[in-house]
Amino acid sequence: MPRRILEWPMTKGAAFLVALLFTASAPAAAQTLAERLDKRLDAPGLEHLLWGVAVTDVDGHLLFGRNADRLFIPASNTKLVVSVVANAMLGPNFTATTSVFGSGPINNGVLQGDLILYGRGDPTFSKRCYNADTTKAGACDADPFIKLRDLAGQLRARGVRVVAGDVIGDGSYFDPQIIHPSWENYDLGWWYAAPVSGLGFNDNSVDFREVAGDSAGGRPQVTMTPDIGAFAFDNRAEIAPRGSRRTFDIFRAGDGFGYLATGSLVAGAAARNESAAVMDPNRYAALAFRQALTAAGILVRGSTRSTVDSFPYRAARETAPLAEVRSRPLREWLYPILSPSQNWFAEMTLKQLGKRFGNGGSWAEGRAVERRFLIDSIGIDSTEFSLQDGSGLATNNFIAPLAFTRLLSWARKRPEFAAINAGLPQSGKPGTLRDRFVGTPVAGAVHAKTGSLSGVNALSGYLERPNGQILVFSVMANHHTLGGPRMIAMIDSVIVEMGRP
Repeated sequence: MPRRILEWPMTKGAAFLVALLFTASAPAAAQTLAERLDKRLDAPGLEHLLWGVAVTDVDGHLLFGRNADRLFIPASNTKLVVSVVANAMLGPNFTATTSVFGSGPINNGVLQGDLILYGRGDPTFSKRCYNADTTKAGACDADPFIKLRDLAGQLRARGVRVVAGDVIGDGSYFDPQIIHPSWENYDLGWWYAAPVSGLGFNDNSVDFREVAGDSAGGRPQVTMTPDIGAFAFDNRAEIAPRGSRRTFDIFRAGDGFGYLATGSLVAGAAARNESAAVMDPNRYAALAFRQALTAAGILVRGSTRSTVDSFPYRAARETAPLAEVRSRPLREWLYPILSPSQNWFAEMTLKQLGKRFGNGGSWAEGRAVERRFLIDSIGIDSTEFSLQDGSGLATNNFIAPLAFTRLLSWARKRPEFAAINAGLPQSGKPGTLRDRFVGTPVAGAVHAKTGSLSGVNALSGYLERPNGQILVFSVMANHHTLGGPRMIAMIDSVIVEMGRP
């Protein structure tokens, strides 16, 4: 299983610890907010931790700071930056178009050439929900093939029955570097480090369903979806006796066209899902498209290939598209980025910024656009941040708590803030804050982004106090050895102190 966990679930034990800390630390009424927070951060067990804390009002006035202007590793709090900047620059109604082009004419239902699936950075060819209210009409897509079937249907309606050439997955809208150089090697096989190209399908990942039997011995049931006939799968995992330690892992073959399950699942354990990254996202999307073409009754005589080179099919892209679909609007991208904390969506959005406002769809150009906006439009000190990616997976991202509070204060006053607010997790609601702050005075009053890496936990967002005052906060702990659940409980106890009248 993945060794890097970006979002720690709040266990019942951790939630109880928060409530216990709240009960045990009832302050004297005369204490100020700063005095209460100092006392909490200096409490036994917390006093030796490296804390970065900034608390301001909505106008940005600093009410409390501890190392507020120092640089910290933010983990997934990094996603706040790309979300706010993209929401302001692209706008919440921005959409990306995916087009199908032909490299030759259509004669008597036969496309005399290759069929090119050209992506422009749409991350929404996926099976997921885009709203916290999953019962809302249109909130979820249950099938990642929906848009591909639409494209195939459009081709069929144009009279295309045969493709004489190949199906090409063209990801050249973004740059050829699809893996970030700062991501760790082991991570590259998992969904949270999926490759980032102009074309994507199913989060550029393959999903595995793992079901252990009730008794030890034999093989567990492991199924792979979507099944597009692209990958071999070798299940060598075993079912271990109850009480054993889970050692199950999935490895991707060196050529990218196979997966191997090893280790053991524990007998009687609940079924669970894992997602592994693909190696060639453009061919992956093209193979899925080919399956949709076949289902629509369109025969492809050639092979299925991919490219990240913008030159070979430039002439085809200058012709009228044979079919097109548009993405969901950006405001709906923000929910996967901010609530379930989907890394790939954040990275696709960062490259989109570079493509639209910089000199190309690369991480470097996206960062440059972000940086200029943070400095020039928001007024954040250039020495208070140094960011490398959009998701926070890179451990060489650094940002000061004060930079986060300035970002969030600025965002809250913007007319497009509703899209950010809808995407942010809310305590007690579905998302990464669902089980946090239970039984405390701030239950339901926190809207914030979580962040976790090994030895790193963070929470930045907004808190509504009982008197109606809105606090903007960023709390980060770096280089700790407490473990995720316990550290989260400690951070939550700090937020509870902020919420006291």
